[in-house]
Amino acid sequence: MSELSELSEQLLAVARLASSLVMQGYRKRPEAAKKEPRDLVTEFDLRSQELITKELSKRLPGIAILAEEGAIPGEPVTGTALIVDPIDGTTNFAHGHPFFAVSIGLFTDGLPSAGAVVAPAIGIEWVGHYDGAGGSLMRNGEPARVSATTRFDEALIATGFPPNREQAPENNFDSFQRVKRKARAVRRCGSAAIDICFVADGTYDGYWERRLHIWDIAAGSAFVLAGGGRISALDGGQPRYERGNLIATNGHIHQELVTHVA
Repeated sequence: MSELSELSEQLLAVARLASSLVMQGYRKRPEAAKKEPRDLVTEFDLRSQELITKELSKRLPGIAILAEEGAIPGEPVTGTALIVDPIDGTTNFAHGHPFFAVSIGLFTDGLPSAGAVVAPAIGIEWVGHYDGAGGSLMRNGEPARVSATTRFDEALIATGFPPNREQAPENNFDSFQRVKRKARAVRRCGSAAIDICFVADGTYDGYWERRLHIWDIAAGSAFVLAGGGRISALDGGQPRYERGNLIATNGHIHQELVTHVA
């Protein structure tokens, strides 16, 4: 077993612990505070993050940790860092909707290299790693990879919308309409971590979103690459993960999605 593979299994173990904690609040309508008018945080976000950072520090000492609550959005990640989203999809979680996940990713030299994502309410977990040349992705213990869809009109695409969505193009509305007219269907589940994992395992053929944070997609980005997919900026250029304007696909429909989104 490679070092990255062993490390990803450690991340999965920690994500499972945090998911068990989070499930204590599921369907209980926990009180939610507002970080922004439409961006929520609950006590379970904070408790999950505390558990994760404690466990990571114990199991993987010496590796920097960037966790969502208290982090400064947009900061570039350099060197090696563990990137934590204690609950991705907090609005869903707070309302009792099942699409939320715990996500822990590893970035190495500023690039996604491993991770674990657990979506406890829907019973799915992903774990994988990517070393720049190849990797491995497992969904519920079975090997997974991106879809083979080549026609955009047969593609199932996912997206999302930022909490602050007053102005175009940042609100993503215009891009949504363009893609909706051309693709087979577009889904919006409310968890970027799950969306990008669904691209990696072949459920979705593509995904784009604006104004993400690096903790939303750190683990899933490694999975897409490990599963044979492609990631870019919205214009098709090199992704800037800390900027959060991202397209992830199976590779076959990538350029067409860029055309409709940009």
